[in-house]
Amino acid sequence: MPASSWLDQRVERRTVHPWSGALPVPSDGLIVIGIATAGNTIRDLARQQIRLALQQLLGELLGLPPDGIALKSETGQAPRIALGANAAACNVGLSISHEAGLSLAAVNLHGAVGVDLMQVQEVPDWEMVARDYLGAAVADALAGTSPERRAQAFVRAWTAREAGLKCQGLPLTEWTPPPPCQTGPCRSFELALPQGLIGTLAIPA
Repeated sequence: MPASSWLDQRVERRTVHPWSGALPVPSDGLIVIGIATAGNTIRDLARQQIRLALQQLLGELLGLPPDGIALKSETGQAPRIALGANAAACNVGLSISHEAGLSLAAVNLHGAVGVDLMQVQEVPDWEMVARDYLGAAVADALAGTSPERRAQAFVRAWTAREAGLKCQGLPLTEWTPPPPCQTGPCRSFELALPQGLIGTLAIPA
């Protein structure tokens, strides 16, 4: 799909559930929760809050006590689930993203998932950043976008890129074209969020 068309397309939106306790098991095994935080919340505290909520949510979804669910993580990698005293691996996909005022966690009971969240804001060197990390086609499309829409379009493109990489278990790197046979490794959903925030959810296509 041409980048200019992608910028204007209407993508399916997914609900973000404010976390307050038990939630119904989603029919497709895919759920996103959000925790509101103070704008000045220390990142470590926000991380602790969303991880605690994830343990409670996974306990509900998997029918296990939350203290029997461990979230393991390594630098630069998505958290993974270990169950029980023997820390048995679990194939449930997890992804977490933080922004001032809000933390998100996505769960996919059936495989990989990626989520990314960003505040809409002007990026002074947006064109260079877009070419380096989003590719020339997206940078050209953004250049053709009206100035009043460009910040939002940039953030939408950025979160889509980050969520897709997280879904594939890849780190953020400078842009390289995908192989010719790889036309759409992830399916993306826009998240319904408060004004001023944009988030994207990605699952395997």
